[in-house]
Amino acid sequence: MKHQIRFMPEDKCIAARPGQSVLDAARIARVPIRTRCQGRAACLMCKVQIEGEGIESPTKQEQLKLGIRERNGLRLACQARVSRDGTSDITVTVPEDRLRAIIRQQLEAQEDDSLW
Repeated sequence: MKHQIRFMPEDKCIAARPGQSVLDAARIARVPIRTRCQGRAACLMCKVQIEGEGIESPTKQEQLKLGIRERNGLRLACQARVSRDGTSDITVTVPEDRLRAIIRQQLEAQEDDSLW
């Protein structure tokens, strides 16, 4: 059974197979998620916010890395895997890259500049 994953804010949707990681699904959908450890939960750069019931529960390793005890939606994309049970829609919100955010803020400030 397949689940639909919607990546925000890009608003790209992809059908994901059971057991597939969110990071792998993002790569297929061409949604950039930063990572350095190639999916080993070492760099903690791939933090995303996940909504929906189609994701397996966090592993003990992921819970220790993130310091979470209950499901709050914050997950590592490399560790969050699509559930094997049923089908459902999953929404993954990818935070804006820091460098991109700085550039966007600078461009917005230039647009508001009354000198131009």
